[in-house]
Amino acid sequence: MMAVLEDRFPRPALPDDVDGIVVLGGMFDTRVGRTRGEPELNEAGDRVTVARALAFRYPEAKVLFSGGVAAVLEEDIPETDVAEAFFASLDLEPDRLLLDDRARDTFENAVYAKELARPQPGETWLLVTSASHMPRAVGCFRVAGFDVIPYPVDYRTPKGPALWRPSTATTRNLEKVHFAIREYVGLVAYHVAGRTDAMFPAPR
Repeated sequence: MMAVLEDRFPRPALPDDVDGIVVLGGMFDTRVGRTRGEPELNEAGDRVTVARALAFRYPEAKVLFSGGVAAVLEEDIPETDVAEAFFASLDLEPDRLLLDDRARDTFENAVYAKELARPQPGETWLLVTSASHMPRAVGCFRVAGFDVIPYPVDYRTPKGPALWRPSTATTRNLEKVHFAIREYVGLVAYHVAGRTDAMFPAPR
């Protein structure tokens, strides 16, 4: 279930020049960070670490972080607060960082990221998010009219024959099923609501 999502958008060869890198939130444990006063990454931490690595590779590129407050049951801090401190700790120049603290879901990520980035014709922007989340994210960015190159990270399934080998990590297996079901439900709901361009967006 998870591998089908993760394999939908293969990681592309990187272009020579990149104008900007959009990284979607979801990698910070803001509940822990808020109470302990320091950034704490969860299993989706590849999103922000790979984004920083790409920023090293493309020193002129902007880094746009999109992630507001998704908490429903309690007051929380925007992920942008944590992201700002995290990127600063990794010596990303402040004038390269764009922060969107309004987005509460993937569709709003796309809409507000385009608003903030103001991409111009001919510019190249990368989209960094978890591989399993990439189909829904790309569908939203297409509807928002923001042309991006998908750069999936945070893989949770092996590739090739290893995918079919039994795993003893029962709890992690259940977690993968949980996240996969959430993505499939999200794909259907977003498409019905007109937030994605296809039921299961694919590379063009």
